[in-house]
Amino acid sequence: MTESFEVHDRDGAARIGEVRLDDPLTTPALCDEILADAGSRWPEERETPTGDSEHLTVLPHRALPAGTPEEVAGAFAPEYPDIDAPSAAVVSTETATDHGTDAYVLSDAQGIVGHARAFVEAIVAVRRAIPDDTALYLPGVATPANAALLAYAGVDLLDSDRAVVKGTQGKYLTSDGEHFLEDLTELPCACPACQVERGEFDREDCASHNATVLEAELSTVRERIRRGRLRDYLEGQARHEGWLTAALRRLDQEYAYLEARTPVIRRAELLATSEETLRRAEIQRFAERVTTRYHNRFDNPLVLVPCSATKPYSESQSHEQFHSAIGFRAHTVSMTSPIGVVPQELECTYPAQHYDSVVTGEWTAGEIEFVASVLEAYLERNEYPQVIAHVPEDYRPITERVEDSLGIDFTYTVSDHPTTTDSLAALDDALDGELKYSKRERQHNTVRAIADYQFGPRAGDALFGEISTESFYPKLRVRGADGDEDDHLATMVPQYGTLSLTLAGARRWVESDAPTKRVEIDGFVPHGSVLAPGIVDASDEIRVGDEVVVEGPKAFAVGRAAMHGSAMAEGTRGVAVTVRHVEER
Repeated sequence: MTESFEVHDRDGAARIGEVRLDDPLTTPALCDEILADAGSRWPEERETPTGDSEHLTVLPHRALPAGTPEEVAGAFAPEYPDIDAPSAAVVSTETATDHGTDAYVLSDAQGIVGHARAFVEAIVAVRRAIPDDTALYLPGVATPANAALLAYAGVDLLDSDRAVVKGTQGKYLTSDGEHFLEDLTELPCACPACQVERGEFDREDCASHNATVLEAELSTVRERIRRGRLRDYLEGQARHEGWLTAALRRLDQEYAYLEARTPVIRRAELLATSEETLRRAEIQRFAERVTTRYHNRFDNPLVLVPCSATKPYSESQSHEQFHSAIGFRAHTVSMTSPIGVVPQELECTYPAQHYDSVVTGEWTAGEIEFVASVLEAYLERNEYPQVIAHVPEDYRPITERVEDSLGIDFTYTVSDHPTTTDSLAALDDALDGELKYSKRERQHNTVRAIADYQFGPRAGDALFGEISTESFYPKLRVRGADGDEDDHLATMVPQYGTLSLTLAGARRWVESDAPTKRVEIDGFVPHGSVLAPGIVDASDEIRVGDEVVVEGPKAFAVGRAAMHGSAMAEGTRGVAVTVRHVEER
């Protein structure tokens, strides 16, 4: 049971944690000053240490280098005692398992860092083998250039050993790599060690500089995690070393690992500046849900339109012009990189409302392939009587690829630019004779579409088949069909484009055929939050930010998840669910 490490904030696999000592350490961080190593058991047996509350005690161990055969590693894996103090167990990639300690030291770290495939496979395997609410320490590998990637992969603790050694070798480290000291004409840093003339700067100063810059880089990483922006930073920072870029791409192939740990909602902007953004877990999840969960409920034609810089799209000048020409006679779907396609009902849903991308007027080959694949999958799932492509010329490689693949013909209405008088008139003419859908139909379909996206395929019909709505988009309130004041089911949250359930809505969810994300608790009534120690079990499908139903012998509640499902089930510390409504049984 973890006693001395707690996760406070999450940004994918990266976390802000706390090693709970007399002088707490916020992670990811350097742990040089807090470690107390009880020693190796290779030369001799070691007594079980008593430990203390000022240090993280590394229990007596048999460290194994990278490449040790699994049968050898297993034969020499030691048993770790339980001590009444913060403790860490030394494990290898092959022997990692739950030893009941607060942290785990990866003995073969130096053999995997620098090798993209080996690194990613090892970190993913180790993180799955040890409890979520424990710290992972990679000794002897950290530099200012790789610290962000290590944290992004799920590493919590590092040391300054490698940075210091490189300094004594005359290698000057920065967040973009390393430089031979003799090649530097001036010192590109303002740290205390660099406040001397270049000719007086020696290798001892270089070692001090390297350690300082590494610590500063970790401060940057922590702030990025708190803001939900570590990935944005890493996509640029990882470009400075080949293996970092390769490791980032390898990590993106571990979709299940990253997606499970990536929040489903957040208010932080998602910055798309490279093709790596297309492989982000948030982007892939949105595309997957739109193409497998979303169900179009309009009988009208489809109009494909370009995205806009303003989010949500409907508040932009261009989309106001599109809507004026369409006049509620068609269903609007926006095409965009890096999101793919965005049905009008989901324009507020994260990350459709929260991204900013680089606009050059030209699509890259990767963007064309991705958006075309999403549009094709979307049209295979949703049938329309007509598809109108009201898009500029640079979108044509995408739409034409989909036309050829599906064997259907689009109607094109843009001659020069989508907002010119001629183009808008052509759009209006293409919809001549089509019937308008009502405001009621639009609002009800929006609620159901969000429910599909949020809870699962056809969840909108299962939870909100017969409803009434009030207030104005995007702050819709959902009630039962008769609009009874006591039958308030849900409210649309405009910041995230999701539905916030009431107790009545949660009961509908539990009683419906839609898959329910449940958290089972002990016999208490939660007020404000549910802590991990009070959880008996939780659905594996739960993600940070999900709506969840909390059930126990004494309470029925609904709230928002602060941990992913397996972390709730395994965890022994931290807030697991923020409770919104609770009813005592």
